[in-house]
Amino acid sequence: MQDNLSQYHDLQIRLNSFDKITLEEMGKVKLMNRIDTKYVTTLKSLLQLLELARGEYMVQTIDGECNLPYYTLYFDTVDYRMYTDHQRGKKTRKKIRVRRYESTRQSFLEVKSKNNKGRTKKKRVQCNLEEVDTKGDFIASHSPFHHSALRRCIENRFNRITLVNRHMTERLTIDTRLRFNNLSRHGKLSLPDIAIIELKRDGNIPSPIIPMLAALRIRPSGFSKYCMGMALTDPTLKQNRFKEKLRYIERTMTVERGEDAWRTLL
Repeated sequence: MQDNLSQYHDLQIRLNSFDKITLEEMGKVKLMNRIDTKYVTTLKSLLQLLELARGEYMVQTIDGECNLPYYTLYFDTVDYRMYTDHQRGKKTRKKIRVRRYESTRQSFLEVKSKNNKGRTKKKRVQCNLEEVDTKGDFIASHSPFHHSALRRCIENRFNRITLVNRHMTERLTIDTRLRFNNLSRHGKLSLPDIAIIELKRDGNIPSPIIPMLAALRIRPSGFSKYCMGMALTDPTLKQNRFKEKLRYIERTMTVERGEDAWRTLL
């Protein structure tokens, strides 16, 4: 079985074969009010998917790079209200985070909202980590939370590939090299063998990626990086709703890393 270095090398080779699209051209496909469908798979299956998708999609590049590093810091209340809403299956829910695009060093404070019809809206304002306390009005206007009730819970880092179909009607983001750092529990964990795919489109328009995913038996599976990161690094939290996904991650990582060895990865 290939090790990660070999697989990531192959990943870059696959991406190099795609036609390219710039960040400015991608501005036509912002989809700030959209339907998201997530899929969880392995690096091996991701390589197969990219081989199938090459003719239908272009890859976004910034300064010649197309597998770009991201940093995210998530906020929640002392009693983990946002985590708990998701764990209980509440349809209408919020996430509050600061996301930094490491390639451009731009940071945004974002309030991400999901309604009971499955649509996602995102409001954001440029903001670095030191400025969050000055954005109380922004948080209050887009969420039921006061900024003084929020605390820093968990940070994650990952690399993101962004594809757009040739009709410019959807985006496909692919996140790999996920790493988590729980700021409350001081727990760290990485998932180097997992890929998170997210299809973002304005409604249920036809998508060329869906039959490709089906052919590889990659099925829709919700995956919140915030909630899964918290569940993986804090065993005291209720996790009933996430057990199936946690078992999938454990099975995948155990096959790749050996029993329990993957839990020590940083």
